[in-house]
Amino acid sequence: MAFRLKLVPEHTNIDFFRWQWLTFGLSGVALVAALVVTLIMGLNFGIDFRGGTTIRTESTQALDVAVYREALAPLGLGDVSITQVFDPTFREDQHVASIRIQAQEGQDAIAPEQMASIQSALQEVDPAVKFVSTESVGPKVSGELIWTAIWSVLAGVAAIVVYVWLRFEWQYSVGALVALVHDVGLTIGLFALFQIKFDLAIIAALLTILGYSINDTVVVFDRLRENLIKYKTKPLKDVMNLSANETLSRTVMTSGTTLIALISLLVLGGDVIRGFVFAMTWGVVVGTYSSIYVAKNIVLFLGLDRNKTPKDPAAKFFTEGTQDANP
Repeated sequence: MAFRLKLVPEHTNIDFFRWQWLTFGLSGVALVAALVVTLIMGLNFGIDFRGGTTIRTESTQALDVAVYREALAPLGLGDVSITQVFDPTFREDQHVASIRIQAQEGQDAIAPEQMASIQSALQEVDPAVKFVSTESVGPKVSGELIWTAIWSVLAGVAAIVVYVWLRFEWQYSVGALVALVHDVGLTIGLFALFQIKFDLAIIAALLTILGYSINDTVVVFDRLRENLIKYKTKPLKDVMNLSANETLSRTVMTSGTTLIALISLLVLGGDVIRGFVFAMTWGVVVGTYSSIYVAKNIVLFLGLDRNKTPKDPAAKFFTEGTQDANP
């Protein structure tokens, strides 16, 4: 006998609109609060957006990132990111690290005296360490990266909204847009509130969150469109509840398994990817919430033309059936 794991009963009848004004109101308040916190506290930009210096080191001894970080801590260099570089072409005794240090106040690059103190501090814990190369990112380049990151997120949102508009109706695209703004806004607000380092990895996380959130939203929208054809006289609110309940098992299973992997990375992944994984973990939670409590609420408020033929050919096939099913 086959065993199937069910996190959600096969048939549920949850009224997702029972507390619609409370949930939607809380989402609105949280989004406004996130905007205010971001404007007042600002984001804790990482080296990518503030400028800084990248130092590439090599050593014949096995390196320990934690030991390197402890050695540089007393120098007061600010934000320091240390990662070990792996490459199959490296020799067995070739251990490479990438050290990124934020731009010092009033300087485009680290001064020679500071570079000497950094090298001395590392040589105390690893006498074999050598500085192979040094690169600096000035304020102008980092400023350009900020605008590039902003435009990339906006372009991602715009492309998703156009896709939903073409596949469904404009009401669905508005619901998707509000849900995406909700997810990205709350994520950025959380980073501003706790002053978590915000760098290019977080931009990658935001773009991933957009994709994850819209995927879940489209699943609900697709089921809604099918049910609108099946239940032509049933109130729109009831059809939406039915659609959300029918996709609930899939939503919980997908989000649950994703969170298991993300939480494992959050606990065991180390400092290098912790910010990225934290953003993804929060994004999965808030993205699932917005798919159920935000996106379809907007569609309900705007209303739908129940007499309009769906755009998707699959929906037409669903209503007409196959002509050659019974030759």
